[in-house]
Amino acid sequence: MTALSERRADPAPRTPSALRARIGAYVALTKPRIIELLLVTTVPAMMLAARGWPSLSLLLFTLLGGTLAAGAANVFNCWFDRDIDKLMQRTQKRPLVTGEITPRAALVFGFVLSAAAIALLLATTTPLAAALAAAAIFYYAVLYTMVFKRHTRRSTEWGGVPGAAPVLIGWAAVTGSLDWPAVVVFGVVFCWQMPHFWSLALRFKDDYARADVPMLPVVTTARSVGLQSVVWAWVTVAVSLLLWPIGSDYGIGLGYAIPAALLGGWFVLESHRLLGRITRGGETKPMQLFHVSISYLALLMVAIVVDAIV
Repeated sequence: MTALSERRADPAPRTPSALRARIGAYVALTKPRIIELLLVTTVPAMMLAARGWPSLSLLLFTLLGGTLAAGAANVFNCWFDRDIDKLMQRTQKRPLVTGEITPRAALVFGFVLSAAAIALLLATTTPLAAALAAAAIFYYAVLYTMVFKRHTRRSTEWGGVPGAAPVLIGWAAVTGSLDWPAVVVFGVVFCWQMPHFWSLALRFKDDYARADVPMLPVVTTARSVGLQSVVWAWVTVAVSLLLWPIGSDYGIGLGYAIPAALLGGWFVLESHRLLGRITRGGETKPMQLFHVSISYLALLMVAIVVDAIV
């Protein structure tokens, strides 16, 4: 009786742990760290469009819808890339590679998230915001993941479009339309992605080469990558400063322009430092630019929020 009771009792303590692991695997498919970075750009766009704080409900529903949409796109990305993910050390522990989740289950999960995102945004924000979210999912899941990523060295540039889409979605959620300040902020996030992701690709160049993914650092020299990163960093800063005159009607002034110039100088300087290290032939340390780029974008978005409030 005692042994039988112990056998019956054994599974009970493991069930919550197994459920948590299962949920965690599904969450991992959505790449939550990438989603966090994308959503950082949604709130400033909404505040700029609203010329202050939008309603709390609109803000929450837009963020939730954006999270679901980005998660769906990332799930489809993991589903399609499972063959190359197993070849890359950085991605070998993803749930589809380890077998924690089956390809069929992942595909269903992606479609469920897509439907939920579009339906939520359509019901709580505007038709344009929902349409932009649907387009971003399709673009990232089909055009970027299935076509550009595996067939062109310019996949990062092509992938920059859905990466910057949260700006347009946030603006459209507030106004139901688009305006030039939204286009400028979209441009900032688009341009920023090149030095950001190329620095990461430099760090994991061997991974991409092993998987036969033609990321820029795989198909050209490190110096060329460094030089192009410098150019895109300068373009990012130039576009960011355009928001000062173009966004003046929405409250953008010196409270944004001065921090944007200072932060831009920091971003450009770090890109030049990367190029300098590459040129000298020493340790390149590309992740320094990667981390600086994250801080740059986050602080630039904070400057937009502060100026919009003040």
